[in-house]
Parts: sequence; structure tokens; C-alpha cells
Amino acid sequence: MEVEGANGKRSWDEYSNEKPGEIGVGETVALLRRQSQDQGEQKQQNVGVSAHVADEKTEEGAEDWQKVDRASKRRKKNDANYPAISHAAHARLQSFVKISDLQNLVLYLLADGNAPQWVSVRHSKNFAKVVVLMVPGLETGLFNGKINLEASEAETNTNGAEKEEDGIAMNGEAVVDDAAKGQKPQRLSISPDDYYPSKLAFQKLPDSLKPLADMFPHIWPVKTPGEFNRMHSPLYAMLSSPIPRTKEEKKQKGPKAPAEGRNWKDVRTPMTEFILTKEELAENGFALHPAHLRNEAEMEYEKTRRFKACQAPEDGWTDILDVNSLSEGHVPDADVEKGSVTGGRQLLVVDCEMVTTTADRFALARISMIDWDGKTVLDEFVKPPDAVKDYLTPFSGITKEDLDKATLTLADIQAKLRDLLTPQTLLAGHSLDSDLRALKMSYPFVIDTAVLYPHPKGPPQKSSLKWLTQKYLQREIQNRGAQGHDSVEDAQACLDLIRQKCERGKAWGTPDATGEPIFRRLSRYDSAAASQDAGKNLENSPSGSTGRTGAVVDWGDPTRGFGASATAAISCETDGDVVAGIRRAVNGDKASSNIPASGCDFVWGRLRELEAVRGWWSKSKSLDAQDRLARTLNAANGERDDADKPDAAETKGGELSPPELASAVAKTVACIKSVWEALPERTAFIVYSGGGDPRDMVRLQGMHAEYKRCFATMKWDELPVKWTDVEEQALKKAASRARSGVGFIGVK
Repeated sequence: MEVEGANGKRSWDEYSNEKPGEIGVGETVALLRRQSQDQGEQKQQNVGVSAHVADEKTEEGAEDWQKVDRASKRRKKNDANYPAISHAAHARLQSFVKISDLQNLVLYLLADGNAPQWVSVRHSKNFAKVVVLMVPGLETGLFNGKINLEASEAETNTNGAEKEEDGIAMNGEAVVDDAAKGQKPQRLSISPDDYYPSKLAFQKLPDSLKPLADMFPHIWPVKTPGEFNRMHSPLYAMLSSPIPRTKEEKKQKGPKAPAEGRNWKDVRTPMTEFILTKEELAENGFALHPAHLRNEAEMEYEKTRRFKACQAPEDGWTDILDVNSLSEGHVPDADVEKGSVTGGRQLLVVDCEMVTTTADRFALARISMIDWDGKTVLDEFVKPPDAVKDYLTPFSGITKEDLDKATLTLADIQAKLRDLLTPQTLLAGHSLDSDLRALKMSYPFVIDTAVLYPHPKGPPQKSSLKWLTQKYLQREIQNRGAQGHDSVEDAQACLDLIRQKCERGKAWGTPDATGEPIFRRLSRYDSAAASQDAGKNLENSPSGSTGRTGAVVDWGDPTRGFGASATAAISCETDGDVVAGIRRAVNGDKASSNIPASGCDFVWGRLRELEAVRGWWSKSKSLDAQDRLARTLNAANGERDDADKPDAAETKGGELSPPELASAVAKTVACIKSVWEALPERTAFIVYSGGGDPRDMVRLQGMHAEYKRCFATMKWDELPVKWTDVEEQALKKAASRARSGVGFIGVK
């Protein structure tokens, strides 16, 4: 080999045999790089670490000092193959980091994900484990000083005086506290429009957040998926992984059903398994039937809600079926034919069409109903209560001639339905809440194909019946042009979707068909084969075998969601339980049959107490959830008397005082630190908030939904809620704030 020099070419031997004491260009560059890295590591170690300048014999004030174990950092420095994740200052980011980017980082470290372009990863295959922690309640305002975490002015002055007497700051220098000098404390500079992370400077963090600087070098702005007026699930974005499509599938155009046998096994499922629960009914805008209400408190709550939503008896609403309990619709097993998907129940599929009137915004104009065999049971035009303003023919298919011959009123239709429907009858439809709103009725046993076949982006979005029919039935509906929809045709499409769901099983039509839980994708990864292909041993692989193990550690029952696909699912009731569960999952638990002795490769957990204390827990739609939230708030504010403990509604409407918020934040950060301390070496630790403050967005969304409900049944000048461009723009800004979260990435 020859190397070209300034005076011609030199042989490689001549080039490499330098005189003693001399070094070549390559070695010089390598030396400079190592020096730069050492300086950077030393600088990072100095951030947030107090220098022990006092005499060891001095015991006074010893509790103010921070003891730092540098053993792990020395190991990282001495091990050239120690894995690392870092941000390159010269990197050029084109957009915000998304939760899907964090997910891809996990897949890259543990399985077959693509290399990330927004961070630099060294020795990726040497990572032993990855732990991801979701912490709702954290936001940029806590770090840049926009949300006050300081004590009151009197307390601040007192604390400042005490620190001045000590004469020693956290960095070991004899200085006076900024607050004591009357100066405003420094805070991180975080721009809402900046894609780049901000360095976690210890001295610029509030006291309750300072421990984060010892674990993470940067705070990252992380964007939660969503649209201009809503935010999608941050949990779904992390734990649901898309299945890579084949070349043939990429060539297909239009909505196509997944190929046979891709990701599930057909399991015949009774349609009774798809009856919506009380929580699902409430989340999808249904009026709750009295059979779902267990006590007087729930009945009074629902009565008040329906009165405000113009769904009371005085508004023409009725509760079809005179049953007091859902058990009255149960069919004994002895009466059910073996293998039957109907479960001994009768199914009626309904679809309604509407027109606009001069008085009410919308009115029922046609109802069509078919049974399990596709036979038409009811197909009637309905006489509107007022003069028709618009027949909406391109959408409803209704013409003036159709309604001129109509003789039945809405009350007549309700009477017919009372005769048709029995406790053993299931009522089905697509976006059935709209049809029941047009019929002004509630019903306890309903199936909704918009819920059975959830939107690929998750709730609250819903797929159209036309799109679902194209994708899963491979046929076209609603293509009559100016003639509009045919309610019988729509009901038949809805019936066929339910039949297909019963034949294929619960996984059919869900994200599991086109996507899968991240735990399932990790479990398929052949870590042994990948390591052998790369010429490496398996000493860093905790499992030492094919497939990655995963665990979910969450409040409630995680086995009902993504935890069903994980190796282990640990149920928790407090953040302390979550910390203990993550410790068990990542380090192993010999007492558990589900957790491997060496621990799981991937662990996902969630802390919720800060979210609850701040009133961000938007899941409290049912009384049960509200009770759970109230208990959490009371536990978090245990120092208060019972009379002073806030309930969920009060906390949502107000704000915590700075000391209360600082205490809640400090408690959550302590939990994060406890997780960090429990992690083994070579573990990547990712923390993300899942979004910002969602309360304004939720409030405006509820306001918009109330406006749409009233707009459908009331005159314009009688609307109790107004919705203009001002509210629309406010919702857009609130959704943007709710989608703006933070993230942290560190390596133990």
C-alpha cells in the first residue's frame, strides 16, 4: 500500500515507521477526539455534582452534601465498547421528535428497527435492556420557569438567608443565593418552536427537578400524534408497532384487508362479546340506559347530564326496554346451540336517514332495520314534526315524494320499536349513537361497527362505513351519486362486517391486523441469530435465547390492553407500586412465573400521581373513575383534613399552589430516580410525558360536542352554546399545547 505525500509517494512501511516520540496524522486526530470526549464527559460529570470542600470531620450541615458514586462513570470511560446515546450538536433536525421516533429507537436497540437520525447511538447491540417510563404531568413550563415551582416570597427569603449563612452553594462555591440577593433565578431556555433539545443545566433547574440533571443530559421536545383539534393516544403511539408491508402489499392501491394468516388466528367469537360496556357507551356519546346505572348517585348524574344534552323525556326521549339489570338479557347456556355466534340472542341492524326542518336542525326521515339473515324487518319513511327545509337527497336519498306519503311520526316509530325489541335483542349499527339520537332513545344492548373496527390512528377518530366496506368486504356502497345513500344497503354492509368479525375473532379489524403490540414484534426477533451474524457473543443478552421479553407496569389492569401481549403485566395502584414493579420486571423475580429470572429486555411503565394531582386525568368520565381519581388525590394530599381534601371536579377546575405543585413534582422525580437507581448497567432509560396540559383542549372539545348536539335539535337563536371561529382557533391552539410534551434519554 502507498500513501501520497507532499513530495511524492511513500511506502506504507516508511509512512508507519515514524521516529520514536513522533506520531502520525491519524493518531493525532484520534488523540484530539479522545481528549474532546474526555473533556465533554468530565464536564457532564461536573454538572449537578457538589464538590465536597468541607472537612470530613465536620458533621454540621453534612446532610446538605451529595455523595456521588463515580464507579459506573469510570467503567463507561474505560470500556471502549460501552453503549451510549448522545445528541450531536451539529445535527440538523427537520421536525420535532415524535413518540414514534422513541419507539423506533427502542426497536433499533432491541430488534430490527432502523437507525435513528436524530440521535447518535454507539455500540447499539451492546445494550442489555430498555426501560421506557411515561410520566404525564411533566411539561416544558416546569423547566423554563413559566410554571412557578418556588415557595412563597416569605419562605424564599427565609431559605435564602439560611443558605447565605451556610456560605456554600450546591457547586461548592461560596456564593449567595439568587433569591436572597433579590435576583430572579436562571431557568432553561426552551422555545416551543425549536426542534432541538436543551441541555439540563443543574443550576438552572428548580430544586424539585434537579435530580433529573444527574440522569439525563438533555430535555427533548417530543410531539404527540394528533390533528389540528385533537390529540391521539400517547400510549398507543409507543406500544403499537406497524407491521412492515411486503413488496406486493406496497403495490396495492386503496383500502385492502390484511393478507390471510399475517398476524392472527381465526377464532369464532359470539356477537355477545362485542356488546358495548357502560364505559364504551359513555366514551362514544351514547345516552346510558337505566339498566347500566347501579345506584341513585349514578342515576342522578346521568339524569343531569341528559337534561343538559337535551336528551330528557321532555325533549321526546325514551328508554326502550323496561329492564332493571343487564342480566335480564342473558340466555342460559343450555339454550344456546353449540358453536353459535349469535349466543342465543337476536340481532337487528338499524340505519337512519335525516332531513333538516325549519324548526329543528335535523329530523328523522327514514328508518331501515334488518335481522341476522338479512331480511328487512322494518323500512319506513317518517313524517318530520315541522316543514322540511332541505331533504339532503345527495346524502340521505330522501325526496319530497318519499315524505309526502309518510304517515308515521317519531312517536309511532318508538312504539314499533318497543314491540320489536326484547331483552334478548341486540341493536347494531355504524356510529349507532347518531341513529339513536335521531330516534331519541336509549338502549342497553348495542353493537357499533365504528367501535369494532377502530380507526388506524386510534380514538376519537372513526372510520366511515364506506371505507370499512371497501377494505374488509371488497365492495362499494354509497355510490348512487345524486340519488344518495340507501339505508337498507348501509344496514346490510354493517351486518356483513359484524358477521365477519364473529368469524375472524376480536383481532380482526383492529390495529393488530395492520399493526401489532411492540411486545409481539420484539418477541419475534431472533437475538441469538442476529448476534451470531454480527460475530458477537450473547453475554450481554439477558435472555441468552431467541426472542425479546417485555413487561407492562401500569395502574389498573394492564392485561386488558397491550399487557396481554407482554411476557409479564404488573398491576399497580400507586406510583410506588409502579417503581417496585419496574424493579422486579427489569431485574427478575424468582417468585414470579411470568418474569424471567434475568429480567425482561423491555419494560414500559407509567407514573400517574402527578397527572392526577394536576387534574389532567381525563379518564374520569364514569363515577367509578372519578372515585379512583379522588382517592389518588386524597392520598397525594394526605396532610390535609378530610374536609379540605379536593375531589376530582374541584381539582380540575383549580390550580395547585407552587409549594403543592413543587411537592408533587419532587415526589414524581424521586420515583424516576428510584427507577434509574434500580436499572442494571447497559440499560437505556427513556422518559416521556405523552403530551402537555390537555384540559383546555378537553373543555373546548366538550363545548363543541355540546354545540353539535344542540344544533341538531334546537333553533339557532335558542342554542345555549355558541361556536364561532374564535372558539375554533382556541381549540386549535389548545390541541397544539396538549400535543407538546417532553422527553429524556439516558444510559445507565
